[in-house]
Amino acid sequence: MKFLHIADVHLGCTRYQLPESPRDFFDAWADVLRRYAIGGEVDFVLIAGDFFHKQSVPPETMNYAVEGLTLMRDAGIPVIAIEGNHDKRSADHEHSWLRSLSRWGYLILLEPDNIAGKIQYRQWDENERRGGYIDIGRARIFGSHWYGDTSRMAIPLIADAIRQTGREDAFRILLLHTDVEGHQTHPIPALPLESLADLRSAVDYLALGHTHMRFEIDGWVFNPGSIEITNISEYRENRGAFIVSVDEKKQISAIHTDDYRSRPFQRLSLDTDGMKTPEEFAAAFLRLIREEARHAEPGEPRPIIEVTLRGRLGFPASSLGLSELKKSAEEISGALHVRIKNTTVPIEFAALAETEIGDSREQLERRVIEGLAARDRRFENASVDLAGLILGAKRLALSDESPEGIADFIAAAVSDTKQK
Repeated sequence: MKFLHIADVHLGCTRYQLPESPRDFFDAWADVLRRYAIGGEVDFVLIAGDFFHKQSVPPETMNYAVEGLTLMRDAGIPVIAIEGNHDKRSADHEHSWLRSLSRWGYLILLEPDNIAGKIQYRQWDENERRGGYIDIGRARIFGSHWYGDTSRMAIPLIADAIRQTGREDAFRILLLHTDVEGHQTHPIPALPLESLADLRSAVDYLALGHTHMRFEIDGWVFNPGSIEITNISEYRENRGAFIVSVDEKKQISAIHTDDYRSRPFQRLSLDTDGMKTPEEFAAAFLRLIREEARHAEPGEPRPIIEVTLRGRLGFPASSLGLSELKKSAEEISGALHVRIKNTTVPIEFAALAETEIGDSREQLERRVIEGLAARDRRFENASVDLAGLILGAKRLALSDESPEGIADFIAAAVSDTKQK
């Protein structure tokens, strides 16, 4: 027996509002199906939740769903799915797009019943197009709902319900959409590891989804990770699909692959400390793009690059010229999109970071003025004198000194500074 285990396809996801994004998710998924389902001649395909990115499915996304599922139907390969948190039906509504695709014959959506607080499994009925489990060859495949933070309470009920279906000789597979403690990328919910013990005696292969990175536990729990990157923070995580073979003794061989068409991502950072002019910053930014950025390759998807600016600026933030630098970076790298995240401390606020609790008002004012002056090339060597001049003029003005007296003070202070 051989099957393909995928999860978190997220059809319809749009990154940075780029029009190419929905196509990216379809291309990755379709390439996996062609290479490893059709090309690998599997007996069935498992989708462990989050087939769609959201409950409301745009027409373009539905076209992609039908196109990919038609590939499987034409090849005679059943697709078995469950709902995830992104594509689950509303609590007050009977219908969902996954249920519709199931009733139209494009996939098999497995949903257990909840009767009087207990989970029960009915065998798949081809005429009704409904059921909680299905037999395909030696495999008995069970579905589940999205349980969220109640997963821990649901697991013992699921395990008991699976045991009650009988057929001990079957290779039992459970599809479950949840995080597992120690492997999650979401803060909550996460299924405690000890909860898996309830399933171990009832399930031979636990097919997980929800966590967008690959992991395996004890040779029977498998999470393939998302097909595509939904957020650039995930770009370093290993993700993809499991091609699973099971022998007559129920021994599992699960090979993970990420070899398929997908959009490349990259994160870079640039430290702006010590840069005193916009020209110096621009030169450093473009040098970073030329030397370290991923460049587009012929015939491959163009990369998406994020550059984070860190440190302090020696000039006003308004002089960064980020729009023009973004265009130049896209031209140099051939990237589909370059995103610049500016987390620098502008010259207007940098001096405030050096203040301490307990400083007097005059000390705060002096530090701010000295900091601003030091970051201006015209006054960087006379910041202390300039601060004294400004604060002295302020004191005279507050003491009702005449304009002439203030002017004389400024002239004398400037003369002293020049003599130094």
